[in-house]
Amino acid sequence: MTFKIFIQAFFALLMLALATPSLAQSDPKDLINALGKASFTEAADLLGQIAASGDTRVVPALEAFAEGDLYLRKTDGAVVITKSAGANLKAIDPLTGESAGEAPKAAFTKIKVNNTLRRAIRSALGGLTLLSPDKSVRLAAAQSVLQSPSAENLDLVETALAKETDAEVKLRMEEARAVSVLASDRSVEEKRAAIDTVQSIGGREAIGMLMTVSSSIDATLKPDLDAAIADLQGDLALWDLAQNVWYGLSLGSVLLLAAIGLAITFGVMGIINMAHGEMVMIGAYSTFVVQEVIRSSYPGLFDWSLAIAVPVAFLVTGFIGLVVERGVIRFLYGRPLETLLATWGISLILQQGIRTIFGPTNQEVGNPSWMSGSFPLGGITVTWNRMWIILFSLSIFFALLVLMKKSAFGLQMRAVTQNRRMASSMGIRTPWVDAFTFALGSGIAGIAGVALSQIDNVSPNLGQAYIIDSFMVVVFGGVGNLWGTLVGALSLGVLNKFLEPSVGAVLGKILVLVLIILFIQKRPRGLFALKGRAIEA
Repeated sequence: MTFKIFIQAFFALLMLALATPSLAQSDPKDLINALGKASFTEAADLLGQIAASGDTRVVPALEAFAEGDLYLRKTDGAVVITKSAGANLKAIDPLTGESAGEAPKAAFTKIKVNNTLRRAIRSALGGLTLLSPDKSVRLAAAQSVLQSPSAENLDLVETALAKETDAEVKLRMEEARAVSVLASDRSVEEKRAAIDTVQSIGGREAIGMLMTVSSSIDATLKPDLDAAIADLQGDLALWDLAQNVWYGLSLGSVLLLAAIGLAITFGVMGIINMAHGEMVMIGAYSTFVVQEVIRSSYPGLFDWSLAIAVPVAFLVTGFIGLVVERGVIRFLYGRPLETLLATWGISLILQQGIRTIFGPTNQEVGNPSWMSGSFPLGGITVTWNRMWIILFSLSIFFALLVLMKKSAFGLQMRAVTQNRRMASSMGIRTPWVDAFTFALGSGIAGIAGVALSQIDNVSPNLGQAYIIDSFMVVVFGGVGNLWGTLVGALSLGVLNKFLEPSVGAVLGKILVLVLIILFIQKRPRGLFALKGRAIEA
């Protein structure tokens, strides 16, 4: 009889246990209400159970939890989302979004959240939105899981992955599954395959994911993990090298723009023009003025502002260069020290004139939409403004090359460069060749200012940052030689970017200057020296 009573009691308890759902199997609202009195550790466990439920109705509650807008109502112990309603708080049902009444703030207790819980919330939200019909939402969810892997999300990730049809989202979900597998208790074989998948992501992101699990992973997988990290670090070193080369080419294109006009002026006329940097600066201010006019009168043309600014800057600075040559420099030929001092004085006058007109502070020059943002190229990041400046620099270079080689003016310019007396005796009006050459060099400097306005501060001191580097490029490449200017600018740009990380920007420039001085001792005429009858004599 006693045994029969025991058996009946056992089955009664068993049926009661089966009839009473556990917390993990209960309605999501019960899980959310349990957050009201849970500790941080208990809340983290509850978030895992909420994510495992797969019920997307809890997303607003989790978002409110992360923002600190989830409260416990003291009267009935319900957890609600709150919004301010004057002196009271308006309660909102966390699942349905319906109003749940109003009450004074004292009737609620805020549910505290810390950074650990926020990471768990992000992970839970990522898992819950993996099944969204919106591709961008699924992609963002997969990215969230990838950044905050969790074993609780693994089943949901695999479910979403089996249903996914979009190739881009599916690839990101596979990566998210891999990092979740590494955080789970799956088999060694699955984890080994997951290591390969994470390694295929590449970059510092993959190294960070593998380093995170290195302390808790099975000892049998440690060699695979270390080998994957070593391979990634080797690839990363090569991409860092490529990134430095890209930065160097980018800097070299800027130097090319700033120096190419000086190469023409210095090569043809032998003038040390210390006001060349101010021509660059005036070109940048021309861009500012053009953009101000477009902003105020023709805002729809803003994306065309640089195309309009290029000819404007060329004409303005070219005209200033023509006035300077005709008014000052032509009286100082053959007197290099006086020319240097005169052009330095002109540079100070131009700087002060700009300060008087526009003020001493930086001016805002905007980027057109096609010059904004960046894009990945392998393991490096390429910004659109730098890319366009490189292409612009090369186009200016080849346009000048065509002008020098194919036009009558270029022929006269080269004749004056190689033998001024012979050119004069052949009927070439060398003074006007000098004047228009100086104007051309100044105009190109103005065009350089248009490009530099997109990557540097537009201020009265803009040109001073490039004048010394421009002279170094011209002297290193060979005075008056455009190909030498191109090679010199790109070489010095890359050299600077490789020296800066190890010795700093200032010391790097000093070392570059020392290296150029030593190089000039061996090749006084630079990399590509011009030859002519006057030189050979």
